Amino acid sequence: MAPLDPAFIDLRSDTKTKPTPEMLQAMMTAELGDDMNAEDPTVNRLEAMICEMLGMEAAVFACSGTQSNQMGVRAHCLPGDELLIHELGHIAMFEGGGPAILSGVSCRTLSGEKGMLALENVRGKIRADDQHLCRTRLLCVENTTNAGGGHYYPLDQLTEICDWAHENGLKTHMDGARVFNATVAGGYSIAEVCKPLDTISICFSKGLGCPMGSILAGPKEEIAKARRSRKVFGGALRQAGIVAAACIYALENNIERLQEDHDNARFLAEQLAGIDGISINPAETETNLVFFDIAPEHGNAMQLSAALKELGVGIGAMGETRLRACTHLDITREQIEQVAPIVQKALQQGLEKYAGIATGPYARG
Repeated sequence: MAPLDPAFIDLRSDTKTKPTPEMLQAMMTAELGDDMNAEDPTVNRLEAMICEMLGMEAAVFACSGTQSNQMGVRAHCLPGDELLIHELGHIAMFEGGGPAILSGVSCRTLSGEKGMLALENVRGKIRADDQHLCRTRLLCVENTTNAGGGHYYPLDQLTEICDWAHENGLKTHMDGARVFNATVAGGYSIAEVCKPLDTISICFSKGLGCPMGSILAGPKEEIAKARRSRKVFGGALRQAGIVAAACIYALENNIERLQEDHDNARFLAEQLAGIDGISINPAETETNLVFFDIAPEHGNAMQLSAALKELGVGIGAMGETRLRACTHLDITREQIEQVAPIVQKALQQGLEKYAGIATGPYARG
């Protein structure tokens, strides 16, 4: 596949970011060692830094958000157990059946508004202690929600369902791939988010702008299990400080600037709302994810996505009519200002050229 034109406005995901020169410099000058033996000083610094920020006992660096989520699942569950999760949760939808494949764990999916779970969604969903049934052991939440719309949990709602889980003998894990988007938008601290959780996975390669990397944090006992799982999953690393240095730089420099991405996303949502054939409520754009629908008489989401790509804009399909645009640090306000006119141009030109494109898989990441 040919490289994208440098002028391409890539809103497919915040995973598309490239390291800044300053981040690259931090990577190039990182002090390195063998992380397998806990001898990489930069990885050790990152793990200690995360523990202090989150108020957690221990942390383990991982290659990806999927890997750190699956390490969390395995730390809490045994084969034959089940976890509770929203039906749109990343762990259930976009991780290749990881809980079943890697840990022998079933996902029991639940409904809930905006990709989030509330007490009325989880109450009564724990299976009885019976030899015929799998054991319900874990509650998983996602903050911010991805396929659920880019929403963030109110702290009281998060605390309520985690307290319910603990009262009923369950552990709690958060897929916090975009949790810093949640803290910026919600006006709460990352330590407040983590207070009702047992473990949390945080991704560095999305809004924080790193080329790769994720981390799992929680109690020492669970993190020791997760570190062993990292080895079993083939994710144990050697001189990983070259990547961890980028993560440290991101934590020190790229959190507060996420507000810029949120502002750009809301601006884009407001501009899209003025286009005939596009349906969107700008008030629903809370973070850096912009979800909108194409009117079926114009075509489907995959067709519009294909047309936009030819016109120089990357926006992913999220269903038959739904699309998602994702703002990030490589996208400027000037670029965002170009997007709505290009969407309007695509609709005005018509999508007949793409009539053979059927509804395809959701955008991921």
